[in-house]
Amino acid sequence: MNRFSITRAFMGGFPLVVLTDNERGLVLRVAERGATVVGIEVPLAQGTFQVADGFRDEAELAAGKSARFAIMAPFANRIADGRYRFDGAGYDMQPGVTVDRGVRHGFLRTADFDVVDEFVGEDSVSVAFYNGSIRPGVHEGYPFAIDTTIRFTLDAGGITLQATLRNVGDSDAPCFFGWHPYFRMPNGLVDDWLLQVDAASLVLTDAGTIPLPGADALAPLDKADPSLDFRSMRAIGAAQIDKAYTGLQREGDGRARMRLRDPQGALEVRVWQTDGVGLVFTGDTVPREPRTSVAMEPMEALTNSFNRDDSADRVRLAAGAERSFTCGIELAW
Repeated sequence: MNRFSITRAFMGGFPLVVLTDNERGLVLRVAERGATVVGIEVPLAQGTFQVADGFRDEAELAAGKSARFAIMAPFANRIADGRYRFDGAGYDMQPGVTVDRGVRHGFLRTADFDVVDEFVGEDSVSVAFYNGSIRPGVHEGYPFAIDTTIRFTLDAGGITLQATLRNVGDSDAPCFFGWHPYFRMPNGLVDDWLLQVDAASLVLTDAGTIPLPGADALAPLDKADPSLDFRSMRAIGAAQIDKAYTGLQREGDGRARMRLRDPQGALEVRVWQTDGVGLVFTGDTVPREPRTSVAMEPMEALTNSFNRDDSADRVRLAAGAERSFTCGIELAW
């Protein structure tokens, strides 16, 4: 048997692509709906364990609530009040709406992707998903044309996600990428799980979780709320976290890692990225079984970057240009 393989399955009526490392017993399941990870399975001593707290059935995947493993594009998390300005023009993503103007997590959570490439080799297996639904006139307040390609690769090191955004329109466009994975541990409760985010600064936000303006958004971790300082790995405890961290410290291989560890040492999940910001969410406000998993979200830029002067160059994508963001998951058991 080859070490790596690719097969097909279904979640109700939704097609899945299944990537398997037959040597380690690691299985990655990705739905064509949203290019959404719906399963990450590892073989622990007590049996197969589902690391991903993703959508559990067809109905949950169709609804896309809580953005479980969401591909967030052309923006990640929130746009303040659903409004932004770009190149001197103002845009409103919810014209006429006066209450609950929350616009979040981009446009692709419930969009269908096409499988456009598959590869099975001796050292890895990969699949690429493509979506071209972001077009002028389709999404209110976003008159730009963005193609999105998401490639998942499974190899001996774990799972790599490469997201490529391409501006296929005639003018520059604002866009950036984020990913919204949730993870479970086999032992203990969220309070018991060990977390590490080695970063320089905490992102301060208003009541709507929008980063404060300008330099006020960043607080050095040695001066921030101690309950949110996880530079050294420690138990989450009673902390309710929905915060981004910047100045992520790269390790010798160039990767910055957020770590979540089982208190009994049975499993460690490391979410890595080479740049951008990392957000941690302890799931206190999700409607289904709150505080039973932890999201560790790699993002290309800060929440509400469309409205931030300090992110203007980061989010601008010239007509005809493309930009990629790479992140991934390492699992140790």
